[in-house]
Amino acid sequence: MAVDDVDGTLAAMGPRSRAAREHHGATLAGVSCATGISTSTLSRIGTGRRKPTLEVLLQLSKEYGVSLDELAGTAPAPAAEPRATAPLSFGDDKAVLPLTRYVGGLHAHKHVLPALGAPPMRPRQVSHDGYEWLCVLYGRLWLALGDQDLILASGDVAEFDTRTPHGVANTGPGGPVEYLVMFGPQGERLRPRTPPAAARGTGGRKAAG
Repeated sequence: MAVDDVDGTLAAMGPRSRAAREHHGATLAGVSCATGISTSTLSRIGTGRRKPTLEVLLQLSKEYGVSLDELAGTAPAPAAEPRATAPLSFGDDKAVLPLTRYVGGLHAHKHVLPALGAPPMRPRQVSHDGYEWLCVLYGRLWLALGDQDLILASGDVAEFDTRTPHGVANTGPGGPVEYLVMFGPQGERLRPRTPPAAARGTGGRKAAG
């Protein structure tokens, strides 16, 4: 690669890193705190006024969850995907349809739980790092969250820290349950853009005792 090509690639990596930061929803101050790179340096790199070093690029690549090829604009074009992605199946007959390809930050799935022939046992609970948003599209979902039991119906939303033990199940034989899940890294939160007065609250119904 000629020197001019190298210089051009490095110059273009700055604006691409800024675009990756904005897509990631991070601020200059937040990235500076996480990487130790000054905000002024990040700003000059993002506007193309300063060429980033390899060390800086590696830090930004890790922080934004993108590859160096993506920052350089040399990543191969993604292979064409079928219009419909086959859902993943699990041992409990639950089907999961991935809705996003991005792995480094928020990602979304659609879950379908089949109808049951008998009332279910209390859902088995797990815990792990992260934060989850759950929205029921159809049916009635049993969410066991710590020592709480919530019955969520169509349109109900729940959000919780996944370090809290949690598990879900169909409430019974009334039909399948479809729900959306958005999952993000620990500390990641959704950022509402509507004014607080216009925002709608989440819904949740406690299970009957």
